Amino acid sequence: MRRGKQIRYAVVGLGHIAQTAVLPAFRHARRNSTLAALVSDDPEKLAQLSRRYDVDLVYSYDEYDECLRSGEVDAVYIALPNNLHRDFAVRAARAGVHILCEKPMAVTAADCRAMIRAARDNRVKLMVAYRLHFEAANLKAVEIAKSGKIGDTRLFHSVFAMQVKEENIRTQAELGGGTLYDLGIYCINAARYIFQAEPYEVLAASARSDDPRFQEIDEMTSAVLRFPENRLAVFSSSFGGADASMYEIVGTRGKLRLEPAYEYAMGLNHELTVSGKTTKRHFPKRDQFAAELLYFSNCVQKNLQPEPSGEEGLADVGIIEALYQSAATGRAVALRSIARRRRPTMRQEIKRPAIPRPPELVHAESASG
Repeated sequence: MRRGKQIRYAVVGLGHIAQTAVLPAFRHARRNSTLAALVSDDPEKLAQLSRRYDVDLVYSYDEYDECLRSGEVDAVYIALPNNLHRDFAVRAARAGVHILCEKPMAVTAADCRAMIRAARDNRVKLMVAYRLHFEAANLKAVEIAKSGKIGDTRLFHSVFAMQVKEENIRTQAELGGGTLYDLGIYCINAARYIFQAEPYEVLAASARSDDPRFQEIDEMTSAVLRFPENRLAVFSSSFGGADASMYEIVGTRGKLRLEPAYEYAMGLNHELTVSGKTTKRHFPKRDQFAAELLYFSNCVQKNLQPEPSGEEGLADVGIIEALYQSAATGRAVALRSIARRRRPTMRQEIKRPAIPRPPELVHAESASG
């Protein structure tokens, strides 16, 4: 590894999230990260975006292994459809290239384990892109919940919803579509870091209208997660509702509400109520993706184990699989015991200025209508 030097990234997949957030983030991560290559099967994307970001190395998906062997990249940022994460991550690991992978980590827990195994066997770093693990509002919520300020935490509830566009990849089952993989994962992950624990049983119900968008996937799913110490997390994820992004933690002495809670395109808000007194705090919009890049590059340079790791991604995907099993059978599903020693803390906060304006998209569009 080029210790102490910038980590050179290939961004693999140039869809909406890559164009609106990942590519522009390199400007704010230049201290230790550089955009070295682009990988896509769309020649127009490669042509326009390579000019815009002054990137000389471009590859098709068929040329991905050539990219990995080129000696010109140290890490990949995988921003592909969910069903492709395992294949592209494992190939990077075998080539000795570090992996920063968008969430969900993969579609199945088995795929997640294969990615973890490949990274371990080839001695490369693997991190899942949980951007909120570096964002102040959510990290402060963890601190408040741990502090006892609202008493003993008892209940977590959340709603994450949007109107998904027809034919978006999130509506295609074979690509790893579904509300839990795209939206519910945020609620699951937040409940786990707020409670500082892993659920041991889940129960879920899914519903869909006759809207053609939902022929292959759930329109909405509601879930209950049982945590140790008799605590509950309840959430709903929906592709057929108005924009909503919130969670609330209820303790024995007070409550904390975040709304919006999960967004990257706007600031986030706290409303803290303790013993009947309410205070509000606004957290300004930041470049959450630059924070991920800075953190991961530092892990690569200093040979540190990232948090969130592959095991963090595996935990959420295992819960998602169990929730869909519960929704299909109408029965509660017990979860395998998972020991998680590391959780996000305020020490991981990284502040980078917001991207001033959304870039012009090339053959890409937002998922929401």
